[in-house]
Amino acid sequence: MTGDTLRQALAYAARGWPVFPCQPGQKIPATSHGYRDATINPQQITEWFTRHPGRNLAIATGAPGPDVLDIDQHGPAGSGFPAFARLRQAGLVTGASHYVRTPSGGLHLYFTGTAQRNGHLPGRHLDFRSAGGYILAPPSQVNGHPYQLLRATGHHGTLDWAAVTDVLPPGRQPQPQPRPNQGRDLGPLAVWVAAQLEGNRNSGLYWAANRTLEADPAADLSSLAAAARQAGLGDPEITRTLNSARRTSQPRPDRQAEAGDGR
Repeated sequence: MTGDTLRQALAYAARGWPVFPCQPGQKIPATSHGYRDATINPQQITEWFTRHPGRNLAIATGAPGPDVLDIDQHGPAGSGFPAFARLRQAGLVTGASHYVRTPSGGLHLYFTGTAQRNGHLPGRHLDFRSAGGYILAPPSQVNGHPYQLLRATGHHGTLDWAAVTDVLPPGRQPQPQPRPNQGRDLGPLAVWVAAQLEGNRNSGLYWAANRTLEADPAADLSSLAAAARQAGLGDPEITRTLNSARRTSQPRPDRQAEAGDGR
């Protein structure tokens, strides 16, 4: 798949979408600063995807990359497709340029990128990836299941996340069944992490850690670690995932230098 991944990465870059590698079969970045390392430089992209075969391919969202609506499909745990149907009825998703099936049976809709903030409607099983986010893209795979392009529409519209939240009130977020020894003082993100099923536990922990570190770069992540243990992750996996999130949240040295130079 390495040749296909490189060709697709270069194709995304040619569209102006910055890309970067993730660990094979996972959503965890393979670079020190995650989406902050994303580039359209063909030389860097070629080096990433030829020196390390099997890596997944990620696109940094938000302009100049695309905005992406992530419609989750968790089986009995919930589906975002009813909410998606309401958005279609409201005419909010007609501008999508690409439809991509995710490994879980969900859907990614690509829109022209903006500078909006990322959004999350857990009770509706929807996520919105814009500035400061990223998504895995075809031909990446998770648990042996690929991301698949279903169709390209030729449209170039945007998605107004504020309008989405107006149409879809947050709804009631499903509460996970308590596990043995589950702490009662876990915050909402930790409760969500504890409820993640196999196949989404690593990426769920990574996503929650990044949201926490966005608010406070020095935040204590021990409650998220405890929640991940309750979800069934082992300590080595937890440590690797949290360390990766902390690296991603740190400013790149070259950008710190630019800020110091007043550029």
